[in-house]
Amino acid sequence: ISGVSSDMRDIETEAASGHKRAQLALDVFTYRLKKYIGAYAAAMGGLDTIVFTGGIGENSATVRSKTCQNLEFLGVKIDEQKNKETVKQEAVISAEDSRVKVLVVPTNEELVIALDTAEIVEKTKQGEEAEPVGTS
Repeated sequence: ISGVSSDMRDIETEAASGHKRAQLALDVFTYRLKKYIGAYAAAMGGLDTIVFTGGIGENSATVRSKTCQNLEFLGVKIDEQKNKETVKQEAVISAEDSRVKVLVVPTNEELVIALDTAEIVEKTKQGEEAEPVGTS
């Protein structure tokens, strides 16, 4: 969509400088996140916590802010200053009066992949059939 890159850092930079397609890509991305949050909130009967993690979730205050906009009806309210100050560190970025906690939690994606791979190799050595790793 952006016509720039698939890297969110590049998309954010270009969107901030007025690139319309990059802005569209950013808007579509955060809209989809918001849509999933709303869908899961309905399926679960509400929310206690929203966790931003992974490369974009850990590093993009813009994505976190745009995603949480208009979720106040669910009790989501972030502290924009805490949000801007949080990069690659664990933090609570929800406002004091937010009914839903909003967290940033760094991950070590490479370690998770290595551990999953080691488990599959070990099961294969023992003659067990490895179960596929599921995602939602």
